[in-house]
Amino acid sequence: MADITDSSIQTEEAMVYCKLCLSDCPAAETSTLCSCNCVFCTQCLRQYVQLAIRDGAGTPITCPDVACKHPGALLDSEIASFASDDQVKFYQRLKFERGVQLNPCKAWCPVLECQAVCSVNPATKDKPMPIPCPTCHGVFCFACKEPWEDGHSCQQHQALVVLPANDSALASVDPDPVIKQCPKCGVYIERNQGCAQMLCKSCKHTFCWYCLQNLDGDIFLRHYDKGPCRNKLGHSRASVMWNRTQVAGILVGMSIIVVVTSPLLLLASPCILCCMCKPWHKKNEKKKKKKPTKETKPTDLAA
Repeated sequence: MADITDSSIQTEEAMVYCKLCLSDCPAAETSTLCSCNCVFCTQCLRQYVQLAIRDGAGTPITCPDVACKHPGALLDSEIASFASDDQVKFYQRLKFERGVQLNPCKAWCPVLECQAVCSVNPATKDKPMPIPCPTCHGVFCFACKEPWEDGHSCQQHQALVVLPANDSALASVDPDPVIKQCPKCGVYIERNQGCAQMLCKSCKHTFCWYCLQNLDGDIFLRHYDKGPCRNKLGHSRASVMWNRTQVAGILVGMSIIVVVTSPLLLLASPCILCCMCKPWHKKNEKKKKKKPTKETKPTDLAA
């Protein structure tokens, strides 16, 4: 009987709770992350890493627990243990490309057959300057990525031509490109359809697709009520109003909870203070009892 109870205790101790699949799994089927010592089942971590490689655009893969106190990036050896060789190579390539895009001292050679990484002076960023390629020995303009020639002038630095309003053929052409760069980190983003409120996967920056204005604090989407981006959100007016109603309802509900609970907390504060002070008073009483009494002198006994 004792052997059975001991074995049951050992099996219970060997079970570990996984926060991804919300179930208990044997400790032998779990993996511990080196950066934060969080434990998850190996199958969940494998799926998480593969999904992060596919949709992460080369961003660092961190602990999947949002409440992790010491979040950190997974090591390359950990990523290799949870993904196949092709996926690891794909992730390393995306990670390298992202590093080049975010590095102001690096730039890609625009020659399709070359695609080498060239060194750039940060002071010449977004300025028409000749950049030599160490691989193909070509020279290109850093601003427009076109071949550099004597008397070179970038098209993007030339004055914009205003189209006449009565020219319907030219006015019908959509000047908005399909691919743009994030205004914060510079990562290229493609938009083929959907909402005009964009969220960059690389830096989590929210901006308007048309004017690239910052929308991080615009929870009510007021940016699309006026100005050149009016009614360009990509959703119907009813859906926008419903979204604003939901956000306003959440804020009103939180304020009501605060207003209702604050008087109760004020009334209950004396009880809370008393409960907190009771252990302190008990400790003081125990200390007083433990103090040794003064020894009586012989003269006092004789008296």
